[in-house]
Amino acid sequence: MVRKFTLALMLSGSALISTAPALAQEPAPVSKLVDAVNIPHEKFTLPNGLTVLVHEDRKAPIVAVSIWYGVGSKNEPKGKTGYAHLFEHIMFNGSENAPGDYFEYTKKIGATDLNGTTWLDRTNYFQTVPTTALESALFLESDRMGYLLNGLTKEKLDNQIGVVSNEKRQGDNQPFGLVDYKRSETLFPVGHPYHHDTIGSLEDLAAASLDDMKLWFTDHYGPNNAVLVLAGDINAAQAKPLVEKWFGSIKRGKDVPPVNAPIPTLEKPIKIVMKDKIPATRIYRNWIVPGLADPDANALYVAMAALGGLSSSRLDNILVRQEQSAVSVAAYMLPFVHGSLVNIQVDVKPGGDADAVAKRLDEILSEFVAKGPTAEEVQRVATSTIAQQIDGLEQVGGFGGKAVALAEGQLYVGDSNFYKKELQRLAATKPETVKAAMEKWLTRPVLEIRVEPGEREAYQEVAAGSGMRTGTLSAPAFYSPPGSEDLSGTVGTSFQDRSKFPEPTGTPALDFPAVEETTLKNGIKVFFARRAAVPTVRVAVSFNAGYSADPVDKRGIASMMSTMLLEGTKTLTSTQIAETEEKLGADVNVNSSLDRTVASLRAVKPNLAPSLDLLADVIKNPAFDEKEMERVRVQQQTRIKSENNQPQGIAVRTLPPLLYGKGHPYGGPQTGSGYPETVATITKADVSAFHQSWVHPAKAEIFVVGDTSLKEIKPLLEKRFGNWKAAGAAAPAKNFTAAIPAAQSKILLVDRPNSPQSLVMAGKVLDAKGSDDLLTLRAANEIFGGDFLSRINMDLRETKGWSYGVRSQVNGAEDRVPFYMFAPVQTNQTGPSIKVLMDQLKDFNGSKPVTPDELDKTIKGNVLELPGSYEQSAAVLGQMQADRLNKRPFDYAETIAAKYTALTAKALNDEMRAKIDPSKITWLVVGDAAKVKPQLEALGLPIEMVGEAANTSASNNAK
Repeated sequence: MVRKFTLALMLSGSALISTAPALAQEPAPVSKLVDAVNIPHEKFTLPNGLTVLVHEDRKAPIVAVSIWYGVGSKNEPKGKTGYAHLFEHIMFNGSENAPGDYFEYTKKIGATDLNGTTWLDRTNYFQTVPTTALESALFLESDRMGYLLNGLTKEKLDNQIGVVSNEKRQGDNQPFGLVDYKRSETLFPVGHPYHHDTIGSLEDLAAASLDDMKLWFTDHYGPNNAVLVLAGDINAAQAKPLVEKWFGSIKRGKDVPPVNAPIPTLEKPIKIVMKDKIPATRIYRNWIVPGLADPDANALYVAMAALGGLSSSRLDNILVRQEQSAVSVAAYMLPFVHGSLVNIQVDVKPGGDADAVAKRLDEILSEFVAKGPTAEEVQRVATSTIAQQIDGLEQVGGFGGKAVALAEGQLYVGDSNFYKKELQRLAATKPETVKAAMEKWLTRPVLEIRVEPGEREAYQEVAAGSGMRTGTLSAPAFYSPPGSEDLSGTVGTSFQDRSKFPEPTGTPALDFPAVEETTLKNGIKVFFARRAAVPTVRVAVSFNAGYSADPVDKRGIASMMSTMLLEGTKTLTSTQIAETEEKLGADVNVNSSLDRTVASLRAVKPNLAPSLDLLADVIKNPAFDEKEMERVRVQQQTRIKSENNQPQGIAVRTLPPLLYGKGHPYGGPQTGSGYPETVATITKADVSAFHQSWVHPAKAEIFVVGDTSLKEIKPLLEKRFGNWKAAGAAAPAKNFTAAIPAAQSKILLVDRPNSPQSLVMAGKVLDAKGSDDLLTLRAANEIFGGDFLSRINMDLRETKGWSYGVRSQVNGAEDRVPFYMFAPVQTNQTGPSIKVLMDQLKDFNGSKPVTPDELDKTIKGNVLELPGSYEQSAAVLGQMQADRLNKRPFDYAETIAAKYTALTAKALNDEMRAKIDPSKITWLVVGDAAKVKPQLEALGLPIEMVGEAANTSASNNAK
């Protein structure tokens, strides 16, 4: 079940049993796909107990360094909830021999795919680095394992308590953000290690002391409670001396007591009703079932995928497609060591009868438990899951690569090959096994949570993270007073000198794959790059459309059309499309972004031809069925309502139209969903006409990356697209001549009462296009706000503790590009946070220009990151499309290093000053107006209250 942590959510979507037409080519058997999933590796253990796994993958000069500790929120006693996650943050705040922020070091060694996460059963830290920086990464990971505590200070602890408190508020501020708390505390009894949520309580976080944190570290972070995985351009013979060098002298830690927690069962069914800012009622059904090592967990995973996970799931077919009483469904199992969570959820159609839907849901579930899935359903689950596993194996690290699969198996069940055994078990699963598991576990008392539209209870706030600390530290941050206990843990037969950081030994050159070009006989251009690390092929058929093609009075039509392409062709129903995908292990999607509409395919190599058949059918032969269209309309209107209930959704719907003006192609909501009144007027004829003129061979280009060749792929594409002739003329070019309103420095305030946080979004349309060379501007912005180490993030998050994270970005666009700042901040610091952003921008463009150190880190980091940036085929495919959109040569990626190396501090500041005027920024605040408006008035800018009107097509006239 190694991959199921990710796959359970990835598969959440839609489906009933139907009969899809026979495929022109039978798909490869599941057993053949399982055979393709292999992560050969070697294992060794140091005398101090550190388990090391090494997997060799020479496709790129990079190594994933992933370390997993057997400590999570399950290890927290009462009154100390959130400690594991809080300490995960502290581990990024510097160690004895690597003082300062951890990201300072990972930036200069070119780390990619880096982060740290905590959950119930574990804490992990990971980064992918150039091979030449492997020793640098091992130094850093070993130093915070063995030499952390002399670098831990009260100042750091207080700061991270503020950061984590704001992370909690940010999550709580989302629709349904309070459900997990209620679910955990109800399903798991008091005393069970999973009774509380991983984020913990604000009260416990506020009460955490420095002694608490030191004890927490010494109790849980020894090498004997850790698994280190190295995956990539290395082998065990090379790895062992390096690991011994840096980890060997760290003393063995305390043995972490084993957790023995029985699977809880509710004494009787429980029903809980909650209120939230949502457009329609959501119904949950939850049970706790066996942990990930139990065979029943595998069977229940299959059950949930067939019920509400696959695109062809029963719930989707019955409740969403056939009866249309729900707008979305999901069912999945989240596996953990001491019990897994089965979650089934249904979003009732707005205005619908929630009681009737709940009753129908129970009827469907009861029948499914009694009869079990069909053999075909089980096969589709297995094929889809294994195909996604194959695709994931292209990545050596990150959130879901090969290092993750090895580490999870070793840490959770003591078997690094567990991933393979689970896939073999999945491939061998029988319907009767699934039925038996459901009868055993899903006939027990159920927890039903129903979340209805309405106002939440008042948010309970505490002092944690309440503002910037006062006073100064009396000693340097890493000073250990004479005679104090040495907490570094440095014990061993050989002392390793850590006085000097091991810098990277060189800069690997980026070898971006050569892009070959050809043209189909109807003029469609094809661009191909070979990547053969895994037997998969990615295809993107890109159309010059996107939601910038939406007519002003039909905002949302591109998104609606994109959705409708998967809702049936002239020969396949929407269910049959989904079933065909799943049989083939393929993934077909159609999505519109600002400037492009892309129909994409991810296929396993053995099933490439029939997968292309499906892609072509979806693109060229949509049915645009009236009944399906009305269902999609309701879903899109519900999506709009959901966006208007979410802080980020409100912001990106409200601010961009005001910046661009409603007549500009970019003057609609940046979600692409449109407005309620425009979506209501879109007819079948409108969608059909939009498809005929925009999804047109004259507007198409095809991009291919994967385990094939241009010689092999061209005939396959020629057969499916080379004879494609449109029924009518292509749409004219988009009109970007609409006047953009003059930039104004003012504050727009959206009242969202009882919000745990405020969301600040600021922006300006720049005098620059996506086809301009924006590398210098983006490098300058990286220093200002585009990186974790940026000035505004380090100030508002790491210094003041007012936010979980702040960023600024220069967005991509074919025409005029925007500059945005995003800052979710605690309510009582909303005004001061905006003042910080204003001052930081003025200083950057004035008295505090780019420093030599900032320039050096930016250049070195970005150059060293290049090999890791294009490890995956998806990244190569994305770069090819971006190059084409922005009118760049396909070898652009290979020129980036030289461009960065040539940058100067003056060039960065000159570009920022020329493009971004601090006095012409428009500010938007989404928050509790009663609490934040007095703070905003102190800033001296005009304030306009905007609300419901801002989320309609009349938004430009908001008062």
